[in-house]
Amino acid sequence: MGNDSSPTDDLRLFQTGGHPCGYWPERSARDLVLDPRDPRLAAIYPQALEWGFRRSGDLVYRPHCAHCRACIAVRIPVADFVADRSQRRCLARNADIESRIVPARRTAEHFELYQRYLGSRHRDGGMDGHGTAEFDQFLVGSWSDTRFLEMREPGDGSPGRLLAVAVTDRAPHGLSAVYTFYEPDLPQRGLGTLAILRQIEWARREGLAHLYLGYWIDGHAKMDYKRRFRPLEAFDGRRWRRFEP
Repeated sequence: MGNDSSPTDDLRLFQTGGHPCGYWPERSARDLVLDPRDPRLAAIYPQALEWGFRRSGDLVYRPHCAHCRACIAVRIPVADFVADRSQRRCLARNADIESRIVPARRTAEHFELYQRYLGSRHRDGGMDGHGTAEFDQFLVGSWSDTRFLEMREPGDGSPGRLLAVAVTDRAPHGLSAVYTFYEPDLPQRGLGTLAILRQIEWARREGLAHLYLGYWIDGHAKMDYKRRFRPLEAFDGRRWRRFEP
């Protein structure tokens, strides 16, 4: 390999076998996965985001189903983003919440909130039985540049109650929203929306171009919130285009 070689030279991709779709369980799904043993994964990952891939633990994957193209990779061009009226209300309602970026290391506080969230939002869905090993395997990863964006109630000289954690990967050109878990008993706060708005602020502060939101799925209620962040871009398999759901 010469000195001008690219980190993606000799890239190996694998196609998984069929498995139940995580969004439509009655459907069978397949994924394209980058070679998890490739020592260049950290260097390849930023380009993989540009190609519509996503990270789960140490796996970098993209849906590749034979008869379905419902999963559409989307991202926010943060310089162009303008909060709508509902999002501005969310920011105002949560102006008291303090944010801080911390290393991606599990604490008892993180894990307790994660379990409460899964028990409320994913009961009997397979994830509600996650233990500490599954937390680390799913969210942290061994090679990614990951941070936890914590959101807390105001504290009296010490960190206040933890309300939400946005697990976020940092790449040279943007942030990737990996997963967010939050206090399930405070629906009026709109903590999921707040997490994205705070990640947009973070990307702007650091001069990063995009916030990657994973996949938008037409007709799936749990993914519908992504289309409310405008403008939105979608990857069509060749390039990113302005997206009008």
